[in-house]
Amino acid sequence: MAVSVRDVAQAASVSVGTVSNVLNHPDKVAPATVERVQAAIAELGFVRNDAARQLRAGRSRSLGLVVLDVGNPFFAEVARGAEERAAAQGISVLLGNSDQDADREQAYLDLFREQRVNGVLLTPNQLDPDRIQRLRAAGVPVVLVDAEDGQTPSVSVDDVEGGYLAVSHLLSLGRRRIAYVAGPLSIRQVADRLDGARRAVSEFSDATLEVLESTALDVLQGREAGEALARRDAADRPDGVFCANDLLAVGALQGLSILSSVRVPDDIALIGYDDIAFAAATVVPLSSIRQPAREIGSTAVELLFETLDAPDAPARQVHFRPELVVRASTAG
Repeated sequence: MAVSVRDVAQAASVSVGTVSNVLNHPDKVAPATVERVQAAIAELGFVRNDAARQLRAGRSRSLGLVVLDVGNPFFAEVARGAEERAAAQGISVLLGNSDQDADREQAYLDLFREQRVNGVLLTPNQLDPDRIQRLRAAGVPVVLVDAEDGQTPSVSVDDVEGGYLAVSHLLSLGRRRIAYVAGPLSIRQVADRLDGARRAVSEFSDATLEVLESTALDVLQGREAGEALARRDAADRPDGVFCANDLLAVGALQGLSILSSVRVPDDIALIGYDDIAFAAATVVPLSSIRQPAREIGSTAVELLFETLDAPDAPARQVHFRPELVVRASTAG
């Protein structure tokens, strides 16, 4: 049978209210009484009912994090950064994987609202102001992660600049027939990286850009794209390939160099995006555009704490700049 606060009070010869103060406001209780109550707690093996306390307070000691793809190492690092920062304040992180599905995203948001989380960190499938407003109206603060709308606290990376850096690097190597292996262009990050790629190509009159849209941002889709490029005649193939993320780039590398005779980077220079840990460990180490994933997660939690402390303060947007990381897949 579970030990109750009343049992502790009886064992320590104090009131239930005194035990409550020892648990929540020990500074209000005489040191000798605190010591006696703590001894009774230890002897009886009492464990406080946090769920009941949270229910009375109307708030849990948790926050929700919804990401596009929990299988993507980038989002795993974002979650790790968020968890580390939240844990420092005794807050747990509940992780939801929308899998790029708007209905699943909404289901997680509804669940987190019902769980009375302190707030939600959201990487949206598509920005929906009404969805964010409904959470706010329910008293749930929102911080956008890897996205921004100008009105909600957010942490993001300039993906247009990232796409520009990637393709400018390929062009600096003398590559002129560029292909962009994209995921769904409905995803803002994918579209923004394409905008940056187009801007880079526009600076060279003899450069072209081909867009190869895929249904997902994973290794399998990248391999299919790589195999399709490898089947083309050499004159019809691109000489530079930019992939919307590193998972696509890993798959493209497999399709190009492992499953065919196309050489990377001799025939095709290849660059990805995110700089996941595995990028440096592929058969041909991948050049990539680095995002500070763990810092993005921790900063998002920091913004949420700021919002909880000052809910009427102007929404703060934090922008990180992407960084070009050159490895053998472009450098030879």
